[in-house]
Amino acid sequence: MNSEPVTTRDNILVEDLVLIDGQPGCGKTLFTAIVAAMERVELLNYSPELENICALRYLDKMSDDAAKTMLRIQMDLVLYETMMSRRTNFRPSDLSSAFKDTNCWTYIKRLFLKGDEVIPERIKKERPILHFATHNLLPFSAPIFASFGNKVKIIEIVRHPLYMIIQQTLNQERWIKPEGIVRQFHLHMKFKEHQVPYHTRGWEELYINSNPVERAIYEIDNIFELTETFKKNNEYGISNQILTIPFEKFVINPLPYMQDIEHVVDTKITQKTQKIMKKQNVPREKISDGIPLSIYKRCGWQPPEKGLSEKDELQLRRQYALKHGAGNDAMKVLDRICEEYESKYL
Repeated sequence: MNSEPVTTRDNILVEDLVLIDGQPGCGKTLFTAIVAAMERVELLNYSPELENICALRYLDKMSDDAAKTMLRIQMDLVLYETMMSRRTNFRPSDLSSAFKDTNCWTYIKRLFLKGDEVIPERIKKERPILHFATHNLLPFSAPIFASFGNKVKIIEIVRHPLYMIIQQTLNQERWIKPEGIVRQFHLHMKFKEHQVPYHTRGWEELYINSNPVERAIYEIDNIFELTETFKKNNEYGISNQILTIPFEKFVINPLPYMQDIEHVVDTKITQKTQKIMKKQNVPREKISDGIPLSIYKRCGWQPPEKGLSEKDELQLRRQYALKHGAGNDAMKVLDRICEEYESKYL
């Protein structure tokens, strides 16, 4: 009989997996630094493979069993190699660098410990929490929950659209250029003579005909909508594995959310966590009063202007959208999603 084979990986190494997810400009990097300083949580990782497998499944380009198997292999491989620092990033300037982690010496010492055969037992003993930053993943994350069940937790970071608009516009401007698109390792689709991001399925024409700031507005709206639909459809299944944190409320009063993270992820705040929070200027008096990292500046961050209220800061960002060519239709969408965000989270 020529029955189609079903792929599988029944036994896995991963016991705990936490994903810090959100849109570009939502403040994920602040959270990854803080969460990585909590008990048992490993150094930050990025995984385009994880995101692209979910994208392929969303487009029906991969079967359920293939997606599940590949996710399990990929996450096990990351954990296996992380536990002997084979995959660890030691590039000093990167946000994911071991030199920026509070447990830096742990990753240096692992370079000289025994590896390979002893790693599975070390994982059982140390119970590490594998830790990733992901981009726009939650709406497409069904294969992850299918693969890891209650082992996976997603911390969804949400932020006011006007605080994300500058970075996302800059991203769209970079991606138009050939040297920019080749540095994007996320799935694209063919549409006529163009290639477009996979999550624009259903509104490809609008994406192509929009300028960078309009693309940013429509993408923010689309991801918000897809995310809410996903959470609503899974309200009684995986809701206890998804923790949604509004950036604005967290940076002003982080303690309730830190306690939520402790509970959901099964970890603990340590002195190292408190040290990193202070370094990230959390808590702070003003939402926009971040730290002047070079990566933040490249993404459009500017220090808050003296004397401006929070409402004034938002108006500055709305003017940015107008100045960069957002048309009437796009501005209506921007105003709508801002109103919806404020009503729901602020």
